[in-house]
Amino acid sequence: MRVGGAAGWRMPPPAPDQQIRWPATFGKRFIVFVDTEEEFDWGAPFSREGRSVQAIAALPDMHRRFGSRGVYPCYLCDHPVAADACAAEILRTLIADGRSAIGAQLHPWVNPPHDEKISARLSFAGNLPPALESAKLDVLTRTIVEAFGQAPLAFRAGRYGLGPHTLELLASRGFRLDTSVRSHHDYSAQGGPDFSAIGPGAFRCATSKPLIELPLTTVYTGALRAAGRRWQRVADHVPRGPGLLARTRLLSRVPLTPEGVSIGEACAAVRMAARDDLRLLTLSFHSPSLVPGHTPYVRDANDLSRFWTWWEVMFEELDRLGYAPATLAEVLQAAG
Repeated sequence: MRVGGAAGWRMPPPAPDQQIRWPATFGKRFIVFVDTEEEFDWGAPFSREGRSVQAIAALPDMHRRFGSRGVYPCYLCDHPVAADACAAEILRTLIADGRSAIGAQLHPWVNPPHDEKISARLSFAGNLPPALESAKLDVLTRTIVEAFGQAPLAFRAGRYGLGPHTLELLASRGFRLDTSVRSHHDYSAQGGPDFSAIGPGAFRCATSKPLIELPLTTVYTGALRAAGRRWQRVADHVPRGPGLLARTRLLSRVPLTPEGVSIGEACAAVRMAARDDLRLLTLSFHSPSLVPGHTPYVRDANDLSRFWTWWEVMFEELDRLGYAPATLAEVLQAAG
């Protein structure tokens, strides 16, 4: 592991005995996490002032669409959402179904206490001094408890910003599951963590109290997939390298999200995951993508239409491959 400097923190791969072996009765499952957050300009510098949560009003329609397919997401709420009375009320109506769940998501630049100078590097919460990361996590957790009457069990660091102390902080506060890791991705060039050695399988963290890591599913496809990690590292250091490998169908790194990933790529990745016997898939998106103009992925009505088509086709493909939806509670129970 390495800490500090521009490169951030490299997460070591789990030992074989840390890998979770799902019981046969669990079958093949998938879970959807929603990064439930404020709207902000993704191309602008980070700001404490960007706390608008108007896009939360689009969640009930999404919830009905997903619920009609038996899909009950975990909503990972950050501080601007949990602290807003109207947004919290909307989410309370959604989790009243008894199957959906509220989790926590930490965006340090809009999460008190504001004791750091905002920077791109400190937008990764794991780069904060441990005492400040801990204080922000406590404020976020307390705000969620006040808004929803229950402590969150699942956590995601905004921008996938885990650090060397984050998992222990979560475990000591009673969190049961972290889903901050984006498998096979490396954010060290931005000062963030390096997850390139982490695959998509769930594992138990080496913390003082039990904590599960459930990475966002990323699958390598293409002729070079068996050595995907090595070739990805090479491509990342060549101008337009990843795009060249993808266009020639030699190697694609495909996260399971409608944001920046075509449905064709995503379905191919799911088929590969099924071939690899990956028993639990994790899909994800950001709540502001439900309203055009808030993210780079949904800029207009046509993009929004494609977003919904992506999910319709994906749910059909998952069903065809024998993957059934899972709730957060079912995942935690199966993990033991």
